[in-house]
Amino acid sequence: MARRKRPLFARWYPGLAASLETRGLGERRRLLLAGLTGRVLEIGCGHGVNFPVYPEAVSELVAVEPEERLRDLAREQAAALDRVVTLLDGQAEALPVESGSFDAVVTTLVLCSVDDEDRALAEIHRVLKPGGALVCLEHVASANRAIRLGERAFDAVFWSHAFGGCHTGRDTGAAIARAGFETKDLKPSRYPDLPFPLSVSPHLIGTARKPVQL
Repeated sequence: MARRKRPLFARWYPGLAASLETRGLGERRRLLLAGLTGRVLEIGCGHGVNFPVYPEAVSELVAVEPEERLRDLAREQAAALDRVVTLLDGQAEALPVESGSFDAVVTTLVLCSVDDEDRALAEIHRVLKPGGALVCLEHVASANRAIRLGERAFDAVFWSHAFGGCHTGRDTGAAIARAGFETKDLKPSRYPDLPFPLSVSPHLIGTARKPVQL
């Protein structure tokens, strides 16, 4: 699958991300990832913003990032934290890792920007062990049909082009369920302290499980 490069976004995104962290997103990341254990894969790690909040119970951390500049910054972040992270060049739709080998997969503000959400979630399902967790924080489409149509129009004419392929109008919860995950522990939430449009977009936060086959 051809990869869509977004080098300009990769240059200015770390500055934007830093402002989001100070507006409460950092604390939400910490709470979301606090219970992780074992072997963890992070998809779209960017410049390594999640690295400081992974608990010591994570025995191995593998991170996939398609943008070279962000991957280099993530490598610097891991070194500064004295944390061992295996950084891989790759994309969510074709993960360069073996099947059934991870206890958890982490996505934070990532599924909104993958080229093919269903294919990415099929890959996440593939690489998780039975009973493994997809741990995510994603902004998603409004439940209101009229607003959802507006979000999709906004994405088509401006937002997705300006912000690295990000989409405000994706029904990520439905996509996760469609991929075969148990979603009862995914909860909708709103974060009005974040900037527009994140302040008005609903967010989906929590854990979805790959079922254990009996």
